[in-house]
Amino acid sequence: MGFLGKWLVTAVACAVAIWIVPGIEAVGGTWAGPIMCALTLALLNATIKPVMQVLALPLTIGTLGIFYVVVNAMVLELASFLSRNIFHAGIAIESFGSALVGAVIISIVSMLVGGAVGEE
Repeated sequence: MGFLGKWLVTAVACAVAIWIVPGIEAVGGTWAGPIMCALTLALLNATIKPVMQVLALPLTIGTLGIFYVVVNAMVLELASFLSRNIFHAGIAIESFGSALVGAVIISIVSMLVGGAVGEE
C-alpha cells in the first residue's frame, strides 16, 4: 500500500487522538481535519523530523530517549499549524501538554493499526 496506506493509518491515528485527548479538536470537518493533518504530518516526518532528531541527539541521549517524545510533539504542533493554514483543515491543539499526549496516542495507534493492516 505504500504512502497511501501509511497516510490512512496516520489519519485513523489522528482521529483517535482527537477522540481521546481533550485539548485536540478537528478543524474543517470531522474527517477532513485528521486526513489533512495526517498528510502534513507524513510530509514533515519525511523532511523536517530527521533534522530535528539530529539536532536533539544530545538531549535524547541525556534523557535516555525520552526527549524523542518532545520532538514528536513539536512535529505534531508544526503539522497542526501548517495543515490549518495551508489546507484550512487539520487539528487544533490547545497546549503543549495536549500535543505530548497526542503524539504518544498517535504513535501507539499507528503502530497497532499498521501492524493489523500489514504496514511495516
